[in-house]
Amino acid sequence: MTAYALTDSWTMTRRELAHWARQPVQVVVNLVFPVMLLLMFGYLIGGGRGLQGSYIDYLVPGMLALTMAFGLEGTMIAVTQDLNKGVIDRFRSMPMANGAVLVGRSAADMLQSALALFVLMAVGYALGWRAQGGPGALLGAVGLLLLFRFAMLWIGIHLALVAGKPEMVQAVQILVWPIGFLSNAIAPPESMPGWLGTVVEWNPMSQTATAVRDLFGGTGTDGVAAAIVWPLVLLAVFFPLAVRRFGRLSR
Repeated sequence: MTAYALTDSWTMTRRELAHWARQPVQVVVNLVFPVMLLLMFGYLIGGGRGLQGSYIDYLVPGMLALTMAFGLEGTMIAVTQDLNKGVIDRFRSMPMANGAVLVGRSAADMLQSALALFVLMAVGYALGWRAQGGPGALLGAVGLLLLFRFAMLWIGIHLALVAGKPEMVQAVQILVWPIGFLSNAIAPPESMPGWLGTVVEWNPMSQTATAVRDLFGGTGTDGVAAAIVWPLVLLAVFFPLAVRRFGRLSR
């Protein structure tokens, strides 16, 4: 049964990857947007008030985490379009594992997210940022970033299934912005008012950004546990909600 579900999920993943060839502009935009944010915050706006050391070393890990929170609307819109165009109905008539469509969507999104991380890290390297923690710490940091993306992705899939229509996704996607910017991605909590700094420190994305900075900088692994627990808690809540919601739509 597991092999059957994996085969169906891989088939759906290949279907999503085939869309990349027909929609290259969207793929390029998703890769270029975080680079523009990095350059904007690093050079046009500047930052680092109250921060000791190089701001680019602080900013790049934060932007990597921020990138994992943004760009969910592509997958969310695709899910709602499949629902409204009857694609899901056609898949229901086939001997396919329930949820394989969602898994295929998420797998394709994770591949693009990994590519976006590689592009942004390459740009950061060109700007002078360096990972000091060694290969193991580098892989660990990338793993934390992708885990956070996976959790955010299933939140987005669940909200897309609840929204039901592509035009509603834009309103739902706005909810991601407070999560992204009420974090320590671009500025340290110490530079903020006390109450706001407390909110920022409790943000799951701040936990990921802090752990990634520690791993990249080779300064320790104290924040890694929180960066693992938060995404797993979010997955434990939203993954079953999304699968249950999809199952109800499939009846």
